[in-house]
Amino acid sequence: MIKGFPQSMVRLIDDFCKMPGIGKRSAQRLAFHVLSAPGGDVDSLIKHISEVKGKIEFCKKCNNLSDKELCWICSDTTRDNTRVCVVENPSSVIAIEKSGFYRGVYHVLLGELSPIDGTGPDELKINELIERVKKNKIKEVILATDFTTEGETTALYLVGVLKQYAVKVTRLAHGVPVGASVEYADVATLQRAFEDRLGVK
Repeated sequence: MIKGFPQSMVRLIDDFCKMPGIGKRSAQRLAFHVLSAPGGDVDSLIKHISEVKGKIEFCKKCNNLSDKELCWICSDTTRDNTRVCVVENPSSVIAIEKSGFYRGVYHVLLGELSPIDGTGPDELKINELIERVKKNKIKEVILATDFTTEGETTALYLVGVLKQYAVKVTRLAHGVPVGASVEYADVATLQRAFEDRLGVK
């Protein structure tokens, strides 16, 4: 319990602390901001949080965020469905889309392999990727997992499971530094990585 704060403030601060990247001080600032903000702003925040929880789901095809059965990318008939870019999370999709140079589709794993955290292949959308490769005329799978230990482990695992299928598998190359997340790479770096991607099977 935080001395001097009413219980409702303590609970709000504790809730903010549960968010990634938010420490105790940041949580307190956010709580005070909510307290001092106009009622309309707070009502709007509550409404939008409720809408996100109630309406946003995962695309039935690629697992990207969507408020419909298929996300806007999978619904776009002008996209190249023969190329699938595999990423760890929807944030990476947004980062790549901002660049404007990739016109294929995506497959979001919703995580990365991490034995330490108990995250194995069954916890990710890997089986769904295999089904897409088996049932669709996919010519290339582009592995765009992060260049971290977990991301590299995930990429290597995918190379292994995709070997038995007649599909080209490539990996993002130059420009993305080791240990970096795809979602934080700048546009020029991502473009170079796509252009210089390497075959891995």
